[in-house]
Order: sequence, then structure tokens, then C-alpha cells
Amino acid sequence: MRVICTQSRFISSAFREFIPNNAKPTARMMPLQCGITTQKKSVKPVAIFRFSAEDGPGYFASFLARHSVPSTLFKMDEGSQVPDDLDSYAGFVFMGGPMSVNDDLPWIGAVVKLIGEAVGKNLPCLGHCLGGQLMSKAMGGDVTGNYVMEIGWNKLQAVDSPIARAWLGDNVSSLVTFQWHGETFSIPAGAERILTSDACANQAFVIGKSLGMQCHTEMTPEMIADWCADWAAENADPKLASVQTPEEMLAATRNNMPELNRLADRLYSKWLAGVYPHLVAAGFNRENC
Repeated sequence: MRVICTQSRFISSAFREFIPNNAKPTARMMPLQCGITTQKKSVKPVAIFRFSAEDGPGYFASFLARHSVPSTLFKMDEGSQVPDDLDSYAGFVFMGGPMSVNDDLPWIGAVVKLIGEAVGKNLPCLGHCLGGQLMSKAMGGDVTGNYVMEIGWNKLQAVDSPIARAWLGDNVSSLVTFQWHGETFSIPAGAERILTSDACANQAFVIGKSLGMQCHTEMTPEMIADWCADWAAENADPKLASVQTPEEMLAATRNNMPELNRLADRLYSKWLAGVYPHLVAAGFNRENC
């Protein structure tokens, strides 16, 4: 139950605008393998941390597979241990979950410590909802109750700043995303907010190569249907403008999912360009996919 407190040797066009103008392609890289990397591969995998079986990587996993990016999934909900060696991974991704970062859970301290060390080394981190809250906490921010719950399809506004435009594009003002949260993070020192909304001021922040989000860009139609099954247990007030009923969410999914996927592609591509800057310049080989 989820209850809250065409093949090409070269890089996908999604990445091309993130390649520096002075970047020079290197020799053709070894093909990447979809999923977990093997020892003979020279490319480090992305580490993904799952905290609840219903809060998996979803669309993000599909994005990595499309671009032949190797990954390793740590199922914290099944007792996986936080890795000690950060240098074995190219980046770190934190999914959502129904718990609070303020709960007394055995893995929270270790995950927060890992995030702090990774950001300190400028290793890219990416957080979704709970993952974004964990990132904020790791960097000295606070996670508190939001003044209203956000459940369902809601609009966000892009902040008018150079950093926001670098991540979201030049011609973006409002965006539709999926939400399911009752808490919110503060923007930690040194970070910059890039997304906001009427119901929750802090929807996403950037610090260095890292992105923390309150919203859910990883959603799939199947995940939304699964979460809707737990809606009643939230005791959310459907009269609030920020709360939708399961019927409303499911009815809007078909029309809103393409826009959500476009936003996810944009953000994930920008993030991945920070994870593998030299390989992005060389080009991702997709022969194994």
C-alpha cells in the first residue's frame, strides 16, 4: 500500500543540445549494455535507490534503457545496503516513497550521508519526491508538512532564471506534472529553485550537476493506476484544487502523459549530460538494445 505522511551509433537528439560547443568526439566507445553493467564495461553504472515496491524507477528506467545506460537498482525496501564506494557509480538516483525523511528508518541516515558525500564530490544526484526531500535534508534543508496535499495532475511554473532555462528550455512557462505528497522541502543553501506552483512553492532545485524534485516525472500509466488504488487511505480532501480523485487522475492520464514524458526526457537528458559528459560528446552506442 502506498500511503504518504531508429538505432544510431551516435547520441540521441535529446542529448545533442547539452554537448559543449568545444567538445571533440573521442574514439568510438565500447557499446553499453542495457541494465546492469558487466565488469568488462568501462562505463560506470547509475545507482538507483528504491524505497517502496510501488515507487520504482518507472519511466526513468525506460529512458536509461533507450539510451543504453547501465544501472544498478538498490531495493532499500527489501534490505539492500547503501554502497560504501561512491566512485563505483557515475550518478545516484533516488525514487519516491510513502514515508517521511523524518521517520526513524534504518536506511535514512545512510542515504542522507551518501547524498551529502556525492554532492560534495560533484557526483550527479537526481531525486523524485521523497528523493528530492532526502537531497534537501542531506544539504542542510528542512522537510516539513506542506500547507495542502498535492495529489494528481497539477500545473507548475518555470522560474525565470538562466539555470531554469538551461534545464527546462527557453520557451517554457507552465508544465503539467504528477504529484502525490503531503510534505515539502526547503531549498538548501547553494541550490537554486527552477520550478514552483501555487500549491507548493518548492517543486525543483538545482545544485551543480544535481536535480531535486518534489514532483513525479517517472510516472507510467500503470503506476498511476496502482497509486489510485490507495487513494482512500490518504484521507485527502477532493474539494481542494490541489487534490484529484482517482477518476479524475485516470481520465486525465492519456492526455497528460505525453507532456509529462517530454518534460522527463528534457530533465533526464540534461542530468545525464552531467553524468557522462565525455561519453555524451563521443556518442551513446545503442547496438545492444
